[in-house]
Amino acid sequence: MRTQRVGQSELVTTRLAYGCMRLAGTWEPAKITPDMRDKGKKAVIAAYEAGYSLFDHADIYCHGECEAIHGEVMREVPGMRDDIVIATKCGIRFPGEPRPDSPHRYDFSADHIVKSCDASLTRLGIETIDVYQLHRPDLLMNPLEVADAFTELYEAGKVRTFGVSNFSPSFVRTLQSHLEEPLVVNQVEVHLGKLDCLTDGTLDQCLEWSMTPLSWSPLGGGVFGSGSELSSDHKRFAVLNETRAVLDTLAQRYSVSRTAVALAWLMHHPSCIVPIIGSTNPDHIKDAVSADSLELDREDWYRLLVAARGEPLP
Repeated sequence: MRTQRVGQSELVTTRLAYGCMRLAGTWEPAKITPDMRDKGKKAVIAAYEAGYSLFDHADIYCHGECEAIHGEVMREVPGMRDDIVIATKCGIRFPGEPRPDSPHRYDFSADHIVKSCDASLTRLGIETIDVYQLHRPDLLMNPLEVADAFTELYEAGKVRTFGVSNFSPSFVRTLQSHLEEPLVVNQVEVHLGKLDCLTDGTLDQCLEWSMTPLSWSPLGGGVFGSGSELSSDHKRFAVLNETRAVLDTLAQRYSVSRTAVALAWLMHHPSCIVPIIGSTNPDHIKDAVSADSLELDREDWYRLLVAARGEPLP
């Protein structure tokens, strides 16, 4: 499942990543049961045994409990920490913190970045985060302040590399111009139901700067996954239904699942998009791996693009 990419970070050489957002089975820590925690741990182990080497976290996933669950697994499975890349994110603040009247917001202040990193390290039970990302653009971002925080974390050995998530090309450019080291990833929503990144410069910038694009929700929230249902009252029902029909045709031709074709479509892009698989079902986790060996030809890639656009190419 691993492949070498010239010019890109040696840390981000995986073809598929495992997303840990659902490990707790809930977004409320008080609702986690022992069975839910055990299911989350089994999902991590299933992904590890299937060959996933990048595990994607964020401090907001069940208020840090997803990081804690993964930390438990790494303590129980010998050698896992040395075999995998740990990525996590900070910058989103929940309402009610630190004051009762505090709103939901984004926070790239140096103090918050550093404190968030320390908290993630504690929950994960590790000394160094491999890829530390800013989660969503803070419109009050001071690039110099972010640079100071990154330098502090890097020099303390707490972070190896840095990245961003949901950043536009201009936001990436602004931040990068004040950093000494290159940003290694930009995690964005890109899939057959959301094509903006192909034309708004996001993937072009990743190619130009050797950044790895990570795709969250690569199956469009399950719309393009195997066995998923599509509601007829969906506002884009006709387009999505046609896209799924093309996926099914190609899945039969290549003898794989619909999921594998949808993921392979992303992975075929020259920017080396890395889909983040978020299922906690071991069978689905293993099924996604088949996308790694599936090479769509150019005609089939464009056949899916045209279906997803809902109109012919100009």
